Amino acid sequence: MILLGLVACDDQQTKSSTKASQKKKESQAVNPQPANELYDRIWGIFQDSKGNYWFGSNGIGLYRYNDSALTLFTLKDGLVDEQIRGIQEDKKGNIYIETPSGINRFDGQEFTLLPKSRSKNNEWKLLPDDLWFGYNADDLYRFDGDSLYGLKLPRQDLRKAFDIAPQGVPFEGLNNTPYAVFGVNKDKEGNVWFGTATAGAFRYDGESFLWFGEKELSTLPDGRVPGVRSMIQDKDGYFWLSNFYSKYKIDSSKPKGYEKMKAVDLPATIAEDELLYFTSGVTDKNGDLWMTVYGDGVWKYDGEKLTNFEVRNGSKEVLVVSVFMDAEGLLWLGTDNDGVYKQDGDNFVKFQP
Repeated sequence: MILLGLVACDDQQTKSSTKASQKKKESQAVNPQPANELYDRIWGIFQDSKGNYWFGSNGIGLYRYNDSALTLFTLKDGLVDEQIRGIQEDKKGNIYIETPSGINRFDGQEFTLLPKSRSKNNEWKLLPDDLWFGYNADDLYRFDGDSLYGLKLPRQDLRKAFDIAPQGVPFEGLNNTPYAVFGVNKDKEGNVWFGTATAGAFRYDGESFLWFGEKELSTLPDGRVPGVRSMIQDKDGYFWLSNFYSKYKIDSSKPKGYEKMKAVDLPATIAEDELLYFTSGVTDKNGDLWMTVYGDGVWKYDGEKLTNFEVRNGSKEVLVVSVFMDAEGLLWLGTDNDGVYKQDGDNFVKFQP
């Protein structure tokens, strides 16, 4: 596994803090504490419309960096959980923090826990301002600014597609189902993509679903479960679904509704037993793809070749978890053991607030 094992261990370690957080009021005034440095385990990075940077830690809360000032929000400020799994912003400037224990909204003054709405009609819609969440849901949530709708992806014949009956991954924060959503991305046309634990990937265009039920997107033959965590589109219109082995292009003339082909000729130096699945990916302003592989740095695909960028701190191997591109086009890396790294030319250097 790439990331699931890490999450499973952390859920056990922070169970007491999670339970304590569930007793908190739904909203309360905040009093963030000044911080001198970032925690080693920063999994999420986001820049809001005001230029503030937000860093989501795996275990001690949420950081905000503004005008050289770094502050830390914790359970005491109203966070429902100190394990941060995602950060987003709505059109009004509210910040949404996704955690294993629920979703907080921060309006600049206080954190509010979003109440869940259950819809008998499975409120599937695709509106430009919708926010999507995967944690603490049966499959996923759609938030329209007023209601948080719990949704289920259309069930497929997984046994027929994969020759096995894939199982979910049992850890706190995600339902133990193959359809638990690990990643959400939007493509250039505004379609939304969902990557799952072991049920492949789905594209939703607002009216119908296209399912990608390929074996490399589920439980692997050796039992490993990488999950589909990131879906990005290259210059030629192909979609990369969390791995370097295959890429896909939408084609309604094909029986499955898409064309599948080999993604790239992998370097001969890569061992056969390496698990080349990326945990996070972005497309830069040149259309190049940047992808993070846990334990194997950052990879760039420029449309012709795949290049690896090693990330180290002296002799220390930096375990990269996520990549984020800011408003200026600079790349930021979240790591599992050494804080945050920032792009500096062709290198990545440790960010010091």
